[in-house]
Amino acid sequence: MFTHHNPDTVIQPASKYSQAVAAPATARWLYVSGQIGLTAEGNLAGDSAAQMEQCWHNILAILADADMGSENLVKITAYLTNAEDIGIYREIRDRMINGQKTASTMVVISALARPDLTVEIEAIAAG
Repeated sequence: MFTHHNPDTVIQPASKYSQAVAAPATARWLYVSGQIGLTAEGNLAGDSAAQMEQCWHNILAILADADMGSENLVKITAYLTNAEDIGIYREIRDRMINGQKTASTMVVISALARPDLTVEIEAIAAG
């Protein structure tokens, strides 16, 4: 369904993502707002790793509600407040989305909307 673009003329991805992903012209697009590490009840999931997992649970639930899954992800943008979390973020991302090689951006920022949040992840899917 998707075409992944990683030409030899640009640096190859540093982990399991693609430099670009093309979806068919007939695809239905879903834009997922930034998800944070809060449960449906509004509780903070815990440390950074727990927040990352909760973000992905939220994203996957939204995809399922739209009759999509991780295989429909085209682009992910992650905002982390701690550069030391990059490795664990990549591990959790790869596990939660079954190694899908989406286009991906990761940004380390000074803070999110709440001081106890350490990660926010937004996604674009097509199906």
